[in-house]
Amino acid sequence: MDYSNALGIEYRVVSDGEHNGQPVRIVSGARTYDAEIEELWDAVTNAERIPRWFAPISGDLRLGGRYQLEGNAGGSITRCEPPSALDITWEFYGNVSWVTVRLEAVSDGTRLTLEHLMGKDEQSEAHWKKYGPGATGVGWELGFLGLGLYVTTGEAVIESEAHAWFATAEGKAFIEGCAKGWGDAHIQAGEDSAVAQAMAAETAAFYSGGEHQHEE
Repeated sequence: MDYSNALGIEYRVVSDGEHNGQPVRIVSGARTYDAEIEELWDAVTNAERIPRWFAPISGDLRLGGRYQLEGNAGGSITRCEPPSALDITWEFYGNVSWVTVRLEAVSDGTRLTLEHLMGKDEQSEAHWKKYGPGATGVGWELGFLGLGLYVTTGEAVIESEAHAWFATAEGKAFIEGCAKGWGDAHIQAGEDSAVAQAMAAETAAFYSGGEHQHEE
């Protein structure tokens, strides 16, 4: 696999909003893929294809159904409008957040825009105060990276090869670049620069194999 164009995200945005009448923090980003919208939709919703770039998945992948990612989150599918709109709950270690995915045909392919909405409950706030938006944001950028490699080559991303790449100087630079990017977005959203940079450093540490464990 060629990881040379890993940093393909178009923008990172950190904001506040509401979901079901409750305050939430929103982490959002987008990337454009060289693929038709129907093809990209199938890659991100087909149970046989999701493991080729993200993680093994089980469940009933339809509106109203539930899914479970191996070793990661599970949840419910609350909106499914092929080939452009998917909403899911993201349930991880007893904490519930929400993810929206939107696909849009553009001149050079299909733009995928993802938003992750997190409540301001005690558990979520403790995690946010340590890592900020980067823990979630970098995690999704890894997904963006895997999806890009898969749709470009048609080959499944091999987990062992991906982990080996992250141990290289190029891989570490990718993690650090992603974490810094989310730190910059956090500052732009109004966070104190020193606080945001410290959070970004914590994020880079656990994604680079430090002592920290990722929790979305």
